[in-house]
Amino acid sequence: MPSSAPEDRLVTRDGIGLAVRDHGGDGPPLLLLHGAGRTLADWAAVAPMLTARHRVVAMDLRAHGRSESGPWTFPAVLDDVEAVLDAFALPHALPVGHSLGGMVAALYALHHPAAPAAVNLDGHGYGRPEQYAGLDRDHVESRLAEVRRFAARAAGQELPAEAMDVLLARQTSMAEDLGIPGTLFEAGLRRALAECEDGRRYLRPERAPALQMLAAMDQLDLFGVYRRLTCPLLICRAARPNPPTPGLPWFDALMAAYATGLARDLARLATTHPHVTVEEVDATHAMLLERPDDVAALILTFAARHTGARR
Repeated sequence: MPSSAPEDRLVTRDGIGLAVRDHGGDGPPLLLLHGAGRTLADWAAVAPMLTARHRVVAMDLRAHGRSESGPWTFPAVLDDVEAVLDAFALPHALPVGHSLGGMVAALYALHHPAAPAAVNLDGHGYGRPEQYAGLDRDHVESRLAEVRRFAARAAGQELPAEAMDVLLARQTSMAEDLGIPGTLFEAGLRRALAECEDGRRYLRPERAPALQMLAAMDQLDLFGVYRRLTCPLLICRAARPNPPTPGLPWFDALMAAYATGLARDLARLATTHPHVTVEEVDATHAMLLERPDDVAALILTFAARHTGARR
């Protein structure tokens, strides 16, 4: 399919509508998957850099963006991905995911041998307590419990008009600090915004699927998935920390310890499992928006080795 303006479609599986954006392009297919609470809009800067060598399709995961809601489990999401690829006649697509989408990409490749490889862009969750280098296990478990309680309270939370304005302003400020066009941040946020029949607004996913999603992420043994994979896997890690969290210095210290332990464990994994390639991106977790050129280059180089795409 020649490159053209992206086309939006809806694929239905078991009564759930899944929003898909077909970016067009020529070559071996790629499926782009976004992170938790985000949408396919996050790929707006990266996708056009891939279409000269690949057919590129992105989707909103269930309960995100314009996709409809349903019980949120990894098996259900993997079935959604399969349904989208079947609808586009792209069963051999290489899944490329950011954050939560990276976890889905690795799981999809594990359970679908047709996938030639997979790419996980900074999708690590909160890992295991022993990965927090230099910190006491009890301290880590206590702090992670606090983080999860906060995430659970925020899930599906209603946004008064003034709260939305504050959130947009905060996102714009963060984008400026990271050198990201504010329009890119805002597009993803607005696509995630939903409205109740009575006019109340909230950010998707809704509370019930959001809590199910958070539980599924916590229960996932991601390194176990990596070790069981037999196809090539590219894992990209953000080399820079996220901007400081206002009023929560302990959270930033916790994440710094996790970054150190994660870098150590990923390096060991790549040494003992030849199918795994680990790279760093000189960016924060927002790498898709912050360093789209670097992300696209890593994807293209990896895909050229494992899909036969031209270099």
